[in-house]
Amino acid sequence: MLASDDDILLEAERWTSAGRALAIATVVETWGSAPRPVGSHLVVDDEGNFLGSVSGGCVEGEVVTQALAAIGAKSRHMLEFGVADETAWRAGLSCGGRIKVHVRPLDAEILERINAERAARRPCATVTDLGSGAERLVRSDNLAADALAEKVAAQLRRRESGLAEEDGRAVFITVYAPPARIIAVGAVHISQALAPMARLAGFDTVIIDPRTAFATADRFPGAELVAEWPQDAFASVSLDAATAIVLLTHEPRIDDEALIRALHADCFYIGALGSRKTHARRLERMRAAGFSEASLGRIHAPIGLDIGARSPSEIAVAILGEIIEALRRGPRMAQSGRAA
Repeated sequence: MLASDDDILLEAERWTSAGRALAIATVVETWGSAPRPVGSHLVVDDEGNFLGSVSGGCVEGEVVTQALAAIGAKSRHMLEFGVADETAWRAGLSCGGRIKVHVRPLDAEILERINAERAARRPCATVTDLGSGAERLVRSDNLAADALAEKVAAQLRRRESGLAEEDGRAVFITVYAPPARIIAVGAVHISQALAPMARLAGFDTVIIDPRTAFATADRFPGAELVAEWPQDAFASVSLDAATAIVLLTHEPRIDDEALIRALHADCFYIGALGSRKTHARRLERMRAAGFSEASLGRIHAPIGLDIGARSPSEIAVAILGEIIEALRRGPRMAQSGRAA
């Protein structure tokens, strides 16, 4: 099984390029303690090979059988599994939950376009008619013109797939958001602890620091390192709505330039290390640079959840917790209590 739906879709495109016919099974609804979330995929080829999971292994055998039937007949199937259903008992879903899975042939052209959007870190979504199987790709540049623009935009903001209705028909909106990413400015002890934690939590990580003695592969194994000043680093490292920026150097010559770039971008989180006095001076510099109070209110400072963190590792935990909260629930008021 591959690590994520991103990997699954990239491998599926390679399968279609090799001439394999594919079907895709998608979890469209769950109840109770379902093993996989809505939007999870299982891709099956015409020989029964598969990628991904819709139930953590509980009902994959039955879904693969139905996927092969969908490929052969170019048909669609809606499957439902739960502990009260005879089919589910046979399939083995005994966790107490129920899931509904839609199975259909995979459109190779739409798959290629989805992967192209994701490679460019542009969010997109597909809208699939669960009755007819008709499917369309909604990109960020044509979102406003789509019949379900408001609903799709809401799902993209939440980074969640889900059911909807269009002209009285049931449709499923599958969200393909760029992988969430943390850019840490400052190759310091806190970022040394934060980088591996962030990877475990599913974030891509980038470390920016012009001080080459700090930004080394030995100190940050597995992280993307950019040993440049922020104004140069951000020429190649893009900022977007799936990016969190954390400023950790205590050095205005490094942090301020990164902060200016972040405030001009649509980053979902901006956090800055330092005391309230340090932050007050930072705000004065940003006001002098022309930023409004509304823009400055986006900055989480002192950084991190207020959990009494003291050591670099504890502060990293507080920072990661606050980033996850901003990603899943939306940003809180930056003036509330912080860790460091």
